[in-house]
Amino acid sequence: MKTQSFEGNIIDVVNKEIFPGVVTISNGYIKSLERKKTNSNKYISPGLVDAHIHIESSMLIPSRFAEIAVKHGTVATVSDPHEIANVLGTKGIDFMIENSKQVPFKFFFGAPSCVPATSFESSGAVIGEYEIEELLRRKDIKYLSEMMNYPGVLFDDTEVMAKLKLARKYGKPVDGHAPGLQAGEAKKYVESGISTDHECFNLEEALEKIKYGMKIQIREGSAAKNFETLIPLMKDHAGDIMFCSDDKHPDDLIRGHMNEIVKRTINKGFDPLEVIRVATYNPIRHYDLEVGLLQPGDPADFIILDNLNDFNVLETYINGQKVAGKGNSFILPEYSEKPNIFEAEKIEEKDIEVFDEKREIRVIKAIDGELITESFTASPLSIHGKVVSDVSRDILKLVVLNRYQKTAPAVAFINGFGIKKGAIASTVAHDSHNIIAVGTSDEELVNAINLVIDSKGGISLTEGEINQILPLPIAGIMSDENGYNVAGKYEKLDSTAKSLLGSGLKAPFMTLSFMALLVIPALKLSDKGLFDGNSFSFTSLYAI
Repeated sequence: MKTQSFEGNIIDVVNKEIFPGVVTISNGYIKSLERKKTNSNKYISPGLVDAHIHIESSMLIPSRFAEIAVKHGTVATVSDPHEIANVLGTKGIDFMIENSKQVPFKFFFGAPSCVPATSFESSGAVIGEYEIEELLRRKDIKYLSEMMNYPGVLFDDTEVMAKLKLARKYGKPVDGHAPGLQAGEAKKYVESGISTDHECFNLEEALEKIKYGMKIQIREGSAAKNFETLIPLMKDHAGDIMFCSDDKHPDDLIRGHMNEIVKRTINKGFDPLEVIRVATYNPIRHYDLEVGLLQPGDPADFIILDNLNDFNVLETYINGQKVAGKGNSFILPEYSEKPNIFEAEKIEEKDIEVFDEKREIRVIKAIDGELITESFTASPLSIHGKVVSDVSRDILKLVVLNRYQKTAPAVAFINGFGIKKGAIASTVAHDSHNIIAVGTSDEELVNAINLVIDSKGGISLTEGEINQILPLPIAGIMSDENGYNVAGKYEKLDSTAKSLLGSGLKAPFMTLSFMALLVIPALKLSDKGLFDGNSFSFTSLYAI
């Protein structure tokens, strides 16, 4: 029997107290907590939990994600495999679960409720009512993941209602995704059995959803951030909130994870005990996770901190095993398979030509740091009877190409990227992960897209003779390389898009990845055409 003892200030989030003492663990479980004076000023806390994340957005497979996350004190994630499910269906979910078993980290996966997210785009798979029931029966599927089809909930769509009924049948919680929903619509959405939301636009919306019984997940990811807007909920609603990242790109993951959110919240003056409880107790209890809370008999999942203000994670333990210490990770990922579906073939400039109809065009307006877009109409720049990118007005051509079938590209125009030359492309394109690209000329666009096609997935940048690519061979959205290597390549692409191409966006590739996300208004582009997220229907490029 292996027994270890740890001295320090014990953070008991269950009984809401901090006291000096000794934690004794045996065979991976908490054996006892003893109150006594010690010579240690360190703090012993339950390990941190990300209450909602798409691991795929880190561009790393689960084992590689864990390798980095444990250094920041994360011991578990509530992981929605929605991204890979859109590419590979249930086989993709199985891949995530099997790969996660290679490492001592607690991944808890859900059954993706909306694959595809809408019928207005092409995905690699469909997960219907039958597949959802097969998933929810499984013990390794903890919940029904975010119900993005909120119109389907509001209008009692047959398939949506059937999936929610199955979640109730198997006693699994349901995650929500209902940006901006308030009043009677929010009430109906919550009463359908949906228990969380990470998409609140403002404090008023969050408070209303809490009133109806929802838990609000305060999100601070790489793409979307609502921490500053929603953190006042800590004052009176600490029991009704959780922390999550949703999407965490590899360069950001290296810098920090849930520890950053906890530290920022504490530094705003909130009680450290309550803050840590939000990051541990709340998600563990809500999702019924097999993660320890520093109670006798619990799995020994805990972290050691230097102090509560700086919140520096000195060591991380999962099931009593030391997985990180002194800035080093002791997780060693193994070999990974590389499942993928990629049928797209190289394109030519003629494939993305737009003929001038002598009318104004609808233009997507990208907003820095936001998933939502705006729109406006403008007279197009026409050369030889064809509409082209207008760099002077920052109205650039946007292309989405179906990667699952050989079809013609969809073309629109977008403002807000600020690119002065070249093009960028990606198969990280929520939610169906088709190929998406924006550029200053048809030649550059075609080059960037064809780079991605050659690699069967990835993110690329072109400008003249410069061709850069980060291959993502696993489902076209992830790599099995070391996370630091992936982060380095991603940072180089991101930096070049700003310094050489001239984009003023904080994260141009990240912004690009959401320009095909139809469930977030207002104007987006799918592989099937220009889509109005407010009316939830296709619209024409040319304004009437």
